[in-house]
Amino acid sequence: MDFTRVSTYLDSLEEKYQIHGLDCLIMKDHEQIYRHMCGCSDYAQKKPVNGTELYDIFSASKIATMTAVMQLVEQGKIGLEDPVTKYLPEFSDMYYDPSFKFEWPPKMPTRETAKTRAEAPILIWQLMSMTGGLGYDTESEPIRELQEKSGFHATTREMMTALAKTPLLYAPGTHYAYSLGHDVLAGVVEVVSGMTFGEYQKKHIFDPLGMKETWYHVPEGMENRLFAQYAFNMSGELEEAPGNNYRLTDRYDSGGAGIVTTVADYIRLLDALACGGTGLTGARILTEESVKAIGTNRLNAAQIEEFQQGFRIGYGYGLGVRVHMEEAGAKSPVGEFGWDGAAGAYALIDPVNHLSLYYGQQVRNMFAAYSEIHPALRDLVYESLE
Repeated sequence: MDFTRVSTYLDSLEEKYQIHGLDCLIMKDHEQIYRHMCGCSDYAQKKPVNGTELYDIFSASKIATMTAVMQLVEQGKIGLEDPVTKYLPEFSDMYYDPSFKFEWPPKMPTRETAKTRAEAPILIWQLMSMTGGLGYDTESEPIRELQEKSGFHATTREMMTALAKTPLLYAPGTHYAYSLGHDVLAGVVEVVSGMTFGEYQKKHIFDPLGMKETWYHVPEGMENRLFAQYAFNMSGELEEAPGNNYRLTDRYDSGGAGIVTTVADYIRLLDALACGGTGLTGARILTEESVKAIGTNRLNAAQIEEFQQGFRIGYGYGLGVRVHMEEAGAKSPVGEFGWDGAAGAYALIDPVNHLSLYYGQQVRNMFAAYSEIHPALRDLVYESLE
């Protein structure tokens, strides 16, 4: 193995893309085989990245949420074909606007425009595969009303009532639409387990895997460890942009985008999934069958086109993850899966080779991270393994 080209590529990202700091770690069979850090982690560009930084990983959090749900599926406490109303009855009366079309910027349905009742129930697996009809409007009127009413203290379970009042984009099961479905699943986990979502994750996933620096809210006194976060504005200029707007309140554990962690901590979860569900501590968090279920495509042909959007060619979408389905130029094997995050995080899980990769950066509104950097990094890694 020779990762020289990988390091050279990572070192080039600041000049080409204005990524001021990053951390990339690769494991195989529970052993670290590569790590490269470069740049700085503070806005003043004076603190070199050293691996202790905390990252808001946004949607890369979804991998942990899928793990939690599948644990409860294994125990017979949740059924993939169950309607979400079995656990959250407030989702029994859902409406959508049949004239909705996903355009940019999207004009989300409102309670005034969404007049068509959804006849089919939303199923658990549809929430997991983003086919339940929900959208990703974190500023919908019902959410804002509850935030203000609660003084931004509403719990995850309490916020479910607001999510249920937010109109659907489509009838359940008809389209792929990236959504707050995994946040709803956090509510399901709370109902089934009798614990807060964060407590459940800590007891059943984080602690068994030795993940001691992974949380759903930044611990008090650790704010100085947060990696400096940036975002490109509408003019294409890079600006300082701290914070995570997906943590809807100070007591809301976002299943879709809430985790703050280090690169070395979060890869422990990816490593466990890449190794059949068993972590480097020896703890088994999932069966091999459950890992395979996560990494199996759930979309039909039309939904795959909606998911790919022109740049995920060869991939479908499973239970919360992209799924490599066919040889289409990617160097990774069929069966590789994973996901990414709004600030550019990239998670790769390869059960074929027991390989896992986690890449951390903190730049939002950067489409090139997904269409250019992630695929290039993936392919360079596999070329280096050869």
